[in-house]
Amino acid sequence: MTVQAHAEGPTLIDGPYAWFRLAICILLSTVGSVGMWSVVVVLPSVQAEFGVDRAAASLPYTMTMVGFAAGNLLIGRWVDRHGVLLPLLGSTVALGAGFMMAALAPSLWFFSAVQGALIGFGTAGTFGPLIADISHWFQRRRGIAVAATACGNYMAGALWPNIVQWGVETEGWRTTYTGVGVAVIVAMVPLAFLLRQRLPAEELAMTPVNVSRARPVQSIDISPRGLQIMLAIAGVGCCMAMAMPQVHIVAYCADLGFGVARGAEMLSLMLFGGIFSRLASGFLADRIGGVKTLLIGSVLQCLALFFYLPFDGLTSLYVVSLIFGLSQGGIVPSYAIIVREYLPAKEAGQRMGVVIMATIFGMAFGGWMSGWIYDLTGSYQAAFLNGIAWNLLNIGIMVTLLLRTGRGQLATA
Repeated sequence: MTVQAHAEGPTLIDGPYAWFRLAICILLSTVGSVGMWSVVVVLPSVQAEFGVDRAAASLPYTMTMVGFAAGNLLIGRWVDRHGVLLPLLGSTVALGAGFMMAALAPSLWFFSAVQGALIGFGTAGTFGPLIADISHWFQRRRGIAVAATACGNYMAGALWPNIVQWGVETEGWRTTYTGVGVAVIVAMVPLAFLLRQRLPAEELAMTPVNVSRARPVQSIDISPRGLQIMLAIAGVGCCMAMAMPQVHIVAYCADLGFGVARGAEMLSLMLFGGIFSRLASGFLADRIGGVKTLLIGSVLQCLALFFYLPFDGLTSLYVVSLIFGLSQGGIVPSYAIIVREYLPAKEAGQRMGVVIMATIFGMAFGGWMSGWIYDLTGSYQAAFLNGIAWNLLNIGIMVTLLLRTGRGQLATA
């Protein structure tokens, strides 16, 4: 696909190529996010083959999240310097090679190391870095573009587990992992080359007044470093709360006597709800901004957590889980929009990577803390209250940002 030269006017931003690029980003995110979901599906098979307990068998998932967190930061910095093509190719090689090497793993420790260093790290290239890249190509519809790209992760969660489970049942987990590794490279390499076009430096630095109908970028009386720290703390807070239902809903249903399968269905319901929530939050952010959108999502997530306290019947848990999914899906993409509204565009990849890394830490630590509280109290009620407390911290930070926001110049310097 050819694009009009910059000399003829600022036609790339919000133009036809930008929408084509968005479609490719969604595909890449959907394919590449297999690394986050495959390890969950093969966990029982890996545990049985290596003869370890459930705690040890959970190590590969933890390592995957560590690699994913580090990759969002490091690959994001790479994107800031060199564009998205080379980082995507590097991520694809890491992801494909990781699956193939994991299929040959002689021990759980080797399998866990590969999951973190290659699969988790490679998966990161199709989340935060892609979001950072697509944010440069849109002004009027940046919110929906960012949200749609982030939806690829949830769509992967809806598609890949079924594919991987079918492979495990028919061919075994090792053959399935090899096949996924090959499929990832075959699909992602040509898709990555479709993103080789880079936005000219003049357009990257362009102020909103040069773009028709673009919403002014915000200024705030907080230093960039202070704002970065506040966003990171907010990211930890919202995801500490988010982790309680997402990580423990299956175990919670088992404790209530409803069975593991019902809990898995509720988790899927959350993810489907999250897709719609992300898209809706993107439309909303284009109209009211990232901070207000995130604040709305955080308040709704907090209310949904409160609903888990009195309602523990089977039907009511399905309803509350759907409400939770519809509430929280747009929160993490809103951070990317806030970064672009308040912080320098040339540092978007790195700064988004820091915030996304904080949200991943919140998910990982929040999932562990909820289990720890359950062990102490014998109930998930206190864990839900802990999540609500962290959620209130996130709300407080967003209110603070909103109160200290004013209109100003684009943060490009």
